Amino acid sequence: MSSDLAAGIRRVKGVRNLGVRLGNWLSSEQSVALWQAPDNIGLKGKRDHALLALLLACGLRRHEAVALKLEHLEQREEHWAIVDLKGKAGHVRTVPVPGWVMEELRLWLNAAGIDRGKIFRRVTKMGRILGEGMTEKAVWHIVKDSAKRIGLEKLAPHDLRRTCARLCHAAGGELEQIQFLLGHISIQTTERYPGCKQRIRSAVHDRIGIEPIPLVVDKALTVDRSLDG
Repeated sequence: MSSDLAAGIRRVKGVRNLGVRLGNWLSSEQSVALWQAPDNIGLKGKRDHALLALLLACGLRRHEAVALKLEHLEQREEHWAIVDLKGKAGHVRTVPVPGWVMEELRLWLNAAGIDRGKIFRRVTKMGRILGEGMTEKAVWHIVKDSAKRIGLEKLAPHDLRRTCARLCHAAGGELEQIQFLLGHISIQTTERYPGCKQRIRSAVHDRIGIEPIPLVVDKALTVDRSLDG
């Protein structure tokens, strides 16, 4: 073809991709098996326990987890929380931390002797702390290796974030609160994470407390009007 025609074809924009990759979710049983998969005796196992528990229960992204510092942990409203966590696009949020996750973090921090700076660090094969942090790729390997231990071949760190949203929603959590937890700008993004879809049968507004009380009809007193003379 001519160069002019080729240039014209090149300028045509492609069809916009409107599809959404849903990713994977874990059940509550699979989630428990995953974060308990690493050996909790050694230093590396304690770190991996704490990391997986945090990803599953708090829905952190990989880069948020590796950037997390001890100074981020504070008590707010008599509850431990990650304060001023900087997420995607610089969006800052506060993430409540369940008590059992804090206990896993304490076990790791005490064993590693970490009292300041980044929470998660590299651990050598000899069981020693190396450096002042760890990489996002290391998080990916931890998730992948732990998943293999429980028989899951395809699992990414972001799937744990989706799992957190889904488990929160299944437990009765409001989408607005899940949005705050995950740090989504749009509620539409949050809706995709737990796989929400509109329910027509048994709709959410069928019974909201303002409907009239159903009348009880005594069938014995029903009159067949077709027999009236």
